[in-house]
Amino acid sequence: MPPFRLQQIDHVVLRVHDLAAMQAFYCDVLGCTQERRQDAIGLVQLRAGESLIDLVPLDGKLGRLGGAGPGREGHNMDHLCLSVENYDEAAIVAHLKTHGVRVGDIGSRYGAQGEGPSIYCYDPQGNMIELKGQPAV
Repeated sequence: MPPFRLQQIDHVVLRVHDLAAMQAFYCDVLGCTQERRQDAIGLVQLRAGESLIDLVPLDGKLGRLGGAGPGREGHNMDHLCLSVENYDEAAIVAHLKTHGVRVGDIGSRYGAQGEGPSIYCYDPQGNMIELKGQPAV
C-alpha cells in the first residue's frame, strides 16, 4: 500500500495541432475557462471544475519535445471523462450539435462515482470526450 491516497484527476495534457480550435471547443462548448497561458513554452491551462486541461501546441517548446503529434491512426489518449452536474441528455446533445460537435455513443457507464449516464463526443482533433452524469440514487 502506498504512503498516500489519490484524490482526483489533477490535470490532463493534450498535444494539439490547432490551439485556437481546441481552446474554443473546451471553453465555448464545454465551459472551461482559461486559467494560465505561457506562450514562451507553449502551454495553455484551462480550468475544468477542480481539474485542469492543459493544451500544448505541437509547434511550441513543450510540444516539440513529444515528437510526432496525434493523427488519423493514433491518439495521445483513449478518452477524457468529465463529470457534469445537471445532466440532461437531450439538452446536452442539442448543445453539442448546435456547435457542430460529433456525438458518439450514449449510454450508462461506470465511473468514479458509480454507474451513471454518459455521452461520448469528439473534440476538433478527434479526441473522445465522455460527459458523465451523476449515478442514479
